[in-house]
Amino acid sequence: MALIRKPVVTYALLAVNVFIFLLMTLLGGSQQISILVAFGAKVNSLILAGQWWRLVTPMFLHIGFEHLILNMVTLYFIGSQLELILGHGRFLLVYFISGIMGNIASFAFNPNALSAGASTALFGLFGVFLMMGESFWENTYIRLMARQFLLLVGINIIFGFFGNVDLAGHLGGLFGGFLAGYCVGVPAVGRVPLVKRVLSLVTLLILCVLMLSVGFKS
Repeated sequence: MALIRKPVVTYALLAVNVFIFLLMTLLGGSQQISILVAFGAKVNSLILAGQWWRLVTPMFLHIGFEHLILNMVTLYFIGSQLELILGHGRFLLVYFISGIMGNIASFAFNPNALSAGASTALFGLFGVFLMMGESFWENTYIRLMARQFLLLVGINIIFGFFGNVDLAGHLGGLFGGFLAGYCVGVPAVGRVPLVKRVLSLVTLLILCVLMLSVGFKS
């Protein structure tokens, strides 16, 4: 398996998230609704008014220090591993697709919530490991990681029903990452059949269009 030495994209994402959090804190606090809205949190009424960038920006915002630390620790450990496997470009593409897909799902199915956090993209990284588990089950390392992340996803979904969690965003990110993993492929591990890649891309686009339609009708 040919690995790239430094997960520089993961480091850059960490730096951007921390910088934005510090800036929000200096300007009044990351838990202030006005600050969250000003920095681009997901607010359905504003998206409906044409502020489409709010389907992207929430993945760089965090509500409080604990929220930031939890997501950044997860990004550091999971992102570092996955970037070394996927490569810089594929990793960044999967990260953004997952985050956007999660925010679209939140827009469609959690319309009344103000949402922010990197969790949508992070669940997409979990989804990539599940995709690799399906495609490369004979690889002992991949199989072990896929089982661990499947358990972790299950636990998060269960707790998502009882806490103040944007479950729609998490699941949207998970499916986004799962499908995006097939689309970009994993050359360092093995070959993903072209049919799977095309079907995954079509499915991803259809899901995005359907969820946007739901969101604009809500």
